[in-house]
Amino acid sequence: MIKVLRRPVFLIGLVITLALFAVALLSLVWTPFLPTKMNIVHKLKAPLDFGLLGTDQFGRDVASMLMVGAWNSLSTSILAVLLGASVGTAVGVVVATRRGWLELVVMRGCDIVFAVPPILSAMMLGAFIGSGRFTAIIAIGVFMVPVFARLALGAALQVWTRDYVTAAVSMGRPKSKITLVHVLPNIANQIIVQVTIQLGLAILTEAGLSFLGLGMPPPTPTWGRMLADAQTFLGQAPWLALMPGLAIALAVLGLNMLGDGLRDLLDPRDNS
Repeated sequence: MIKVLRRPVFLIGLVITLALFAVALLSLVWTPFLPTKMNIVHKLKAPLDFGLLGTDQFGRDVASMLMVGAWNSLSTSILAVLLGASVGTAVGVVVATRRGWLELVVMRGCDIVFAVPPILSAMMLGAFIGSGRFTAIIAIGVFMVPVFARLALGAALQVWTRDYVTAAVSMGRPKSKITLVHVLPNIANQIIVQVTIQLGLAILTEAGLSFLGLGMPPPTPTWGRMLADAQTFLGQAPWLALMPGLAIALAVLGLNMLGDGLRDLLDPRDNS
């Protein structure tokens, strides 16, 4: 507990992240107004003139849209990162076990995936299956696979050189069992930290996809679409862009700080 209290970066990131999740979960059961309900009479109302954060060009409550947008962004990003983490980690530990030509093929495959950014992947997928949550999850998740594959491979290779793993190999234990018993538990901390950091990147990418119209279809509120819709009204109603922009920045900042704090806390070499 004392070690945690000595990590202000971790604590700030944890508070921001918990607040973000709390708002997202709250939106499932309550919002100040229906986020998709239009009320033209109260369109473009400033914050506190109507509702806490004002209204958009259709009279929809901005605060309610932000709350629902938090859930949509988080749920999409979490599913995408979990997809990338599970597939990438599995690939990494298998390659660390086999090595040889498989390592060369997988690493070159990772280079190819890195060469195609998730936004371009979403555009190609959208041409075949249409835009939406599924397209965003697949596009972001596929881009995350090589990130976790390389991390898992590097970490697993280090574990395979340790004495207790060498002893297990010399005793004739199957490599699959060694991977499950010794390798995966010893790289779990690094995977968890990377999941936290990549979640922030996924939220930013999902917002970019929604901004381009490749995310969830309207009228479902998303932070990226709120930014896109606000472009026309920057001079008349700047809060329409300011609020979702701050939400995205705060979410990414909180998750990055949480990831940095977790990295320090889970570092076995740090005894402070």
